[in-house]
Amino acid sequence: MNITHASFVTLPVADQDRALRFYTDVLGFEVTSDLDTPQGRWLQVAPKGAQTVFTLSGPGMGDFRPGEARGIMLVTTDVDADCARLAEAGVRVQGPDDLPWGRMASFTDPDGNGLMLLTEAHPTEAHQ
Repeated sequence: MNITHASFVTLPVADQDRALRFYTDVLGFEVTSDLDTPQGRWLQVAPKGAQTVFTLSGPGMGDFRPGEARGIMLVTTDVDADCARLAEAGVRVQGPDDLPWGRMASFTDPDGNGLMLLTEAHPTEAHQ
């Protein structure tokens, strides 16, 4: 196997413009692709410098239903500050909680796709 990384993760959304505002204005992602195709709008966003991007898949772009994506982990250097920013933007956040692998919180995007924030534990902290 010669796999080097994941290219993209599909996030099914009902309204691509609404999702775009959430991922760029609230999460701070950047647009990496915004193209009109015969099948519909190909819209991708990502954190600055990330190898893996998120495809905001609207109606007609595959057999996806908004809100069905789950367990998408976003690593952050400061989960507490990011949770505060999400709360200020009106996003309901669960956590953050201390876990053996780090400090973690969860939330959903406007379509109900499940996302998590994680500040990873330092190796010495994880074994305590």
